[in-house]
Amino acid sequence: MSGFVPGNRIDLLRTGAEYFPALIAACDAAEREIYLETYIFEDDATGRRVAAVLSRAALRGVIVHVMIDGFGSKDLGDEFLRALEQDGVRVLKYRPDISPWTLRRERLRRLHRKIVVVDAKIAFVGGINIIDDMHTPKQIPPRFDYAVRIEGPLLADIYPVVTRLWTRVTWTQFRRLWRQRPETVIQADGCGTQRAAFVIRDNLQHRNDIENAYLDAIACAKSEIVIACAYFFPGRSFRRALVEAAARGVRVVLLLQGRVEYMLLHYAARALYRRFLDAGIEIYEYHRSFLHAKVAVIDNRWATVGSSNIDPMSLLLAREANVVIDDAGFASELRLSLNEAIETGAQQVQRSSWERQSHSLSLRVMTWICYWLVRFLTGWSSYGRAQEFK
Repeated sequence: MSGFVPGNRIDLLRTGAEYFPALIAACDAAEREIYLETYIFEDDATGRRVAAVLSRAALRGVIVHVMIDGFGSKDLGDEFLRALEQDGVRVLKYRPDISPWTLRRERLRRLHRKIVVVDAKIAFVGGINIIDDMHTPKQIPPRFDYAVRIEGPLLADIYPVVTRLWTRVTWTQFRRLWRQRPETVIQADGCGTQRAAFVIRDNLQHRNDIENAYLDAIACAKSEIVIACAYFFPGRSFRRALVEAAARGVRVVLLLQGRVEYMLLHYAARALYRRFLDAGIEIYEYHRSFLHAKVAVIDNRWATVGSSNIDPMSLLLAREANVVIDDAGFASELRLSLNEAIETGAQQVQRSSWERQSHSLSLRVMTWICYWLVRFLTGWSSYGRAQEFK
């Protein structure tokens, strides 16, 4: 992880209601270039709004780059993409080969990060895909998620990461004929008071950076750790760090997905509940809507917002991006939002009730089958660090 950079202005964006208007306004004001990376780009009302602003930018001469994941956006139709390209938007698919008959591990290495950079002076990083987050069947919308809007010196760390991946994928897909402009000057002057770091995970130089950022902060925690995570299946080091923090008197709070979205990971994660509850860790399951957040607040000072879950897919396989903010004001704002979510949309998992549930033979069988299957798949799909998730 690169060091903390001072002088930034970072705004917390809660759900698509705050994220998409800010994103669209920034793109409408773009003068030179836009880079957008996303796992899911959906052909729905929100996707069409974002596509429209990208087309408007391209038609007035802005160079617009859109990279979508070949699996996450596999349902995005060719007609939708052709319309973007006809307006001058450059579109790439990251690892487009998703044949169900291909068993190679590489097909699981997805582009899961969500980053937008406008004119190298404004960036958006978080967990929100280009999808209508008011569409949450059988739940109260919107999806519960976060992003941040960034201005300041941190752009000097974010912009090269985005352009490097674009260049690499362009070359591998033989799209080198696209017209290039002179190298953009990064607008990284100080414009705020917040210290922050940009942390990525890839399969080369930054395989452990996001997890290590968490582990370092947890090891230094003195009063409270609050983690909200959609898919939570941490490895041994992470589990041990949380238990040790609780043992030294730190309040540890986990806000996790309550609804069953992916049955395998849902029940596998629940196999870990007993150890956490025995250690005095508080677990809350969010039932109000889809929990898609990947955020944390520690000691009301350290905070992170990003795309990385705490599970094998994010920590061992996917490309991810988080922003870590060292700022009491930002951390307090995020903590207040999480506390509201816990109070209005979550149910606490009580140790006594969990003990009663665990006596159900069918639940125990389901939980442990899923747990061992996730362990097996983790070992098959990953390299040396798969042992961490046992």
